[in-house]
Amino acid sequence: MSSSCSSILSSMPLFALLIACLVGASMGGDFLQDFDITWGDQRAKILNGGKLLTLSLDKDSGSGFRSKNEYLFGRIDMQIKLVSGNSAGTVTTFYLSSQGSTHDEIDFEFLGNVTGEPYIMHTNVFSQGKGNKEQQFHLWFDPTKAFHTYSIVWNQQRIIFLVDNIPIRVFHNSESIGVPFPTKQPMRIYSSLWNADDWATRGGLVKTDWTQAPFTASYRNFNANACVWSPGSSCSSTSPNSVQDSSWQAQALDASGRNRLRWVQQKYMIYNYCTDLKRFPQGIPAECKRSRFL
Repeated sequence: MSSSCSSILSSMPLFALLIACLVGASMGGDFLQDFDITWGDQRAKILNGGKLLTLSLDKDSGSGFRSKNEYLFGRIDMQIKLVSGNSAGTVTTFYLSSQGSTHDEIDFEFLGNVTGEPYIMHTNVFSQGKGNKEQQFHLWFDPTKAFHTYSIVWNQQRIIFLVDNIPIRVFHNSESIGVPFPTKQPMRIYSSLWNADDWATRGGLVKTDWTQAPFTASYRNFNANACVWSPGSSCSSTSPNSVQDSSWQAQALDASGRNRLRWVQQKYMIYNYCTDLKRFPQGIPAECKRSRFL
């Protein structure tokens, strides 16, 4: 994003930002229409008339893609089938990000493992260039056997991470107590598959087994029910025939959602920055003092 655009965004009130967006949706996932392959040469492939995208990694390079559109709030869904077999050392990502040193970012990262050992699903939130808000999970299924849906709901009040529509994490807007929250920078969708065997599996102790290459991750059924950033444009009609469901704009967890979140975090969470007292000897971050189950 250019510096002039960044300055405009930083000075615009939130209402004006929303008015400058076009509420839209990409149903069914047309990767030819909605995404650009950004690196990896022929290692990234769009197949089946745009319905399937695969990323591959070999010893020379990984691969990646990004959305053509930028989004300012919305719900983003992607079905992913992760690298199978011995995936140690590999990282598959799916995230939203703006650009620059003060960028915002909302992350899913999947850290590979040796055959038979579970993936680690890593989540993080950056605002104004600062992250350090990691939560990590094991999954309650094998993410390499079939496609599963990974979703990000991002509105003015909170960010909700979901797996197969089960909430696994909620990050609330705590700007009122001085915690930055992504509200002004449009973000693109990114995904990549790359080698990170210096840290990804057991802190780098387990290296990538290149005899298993190429490693492949697959994507399908992308859906963006979101505000498409388009400077100078106004929102589209609210006619139910032309605009998709906008419940994401105020989406929160009901009692059932809170129970499912509690189930995931009690059984499958393996790291939470909010409880890492060694990392924060002067006290946990301010946003951590709010119940994570709300």
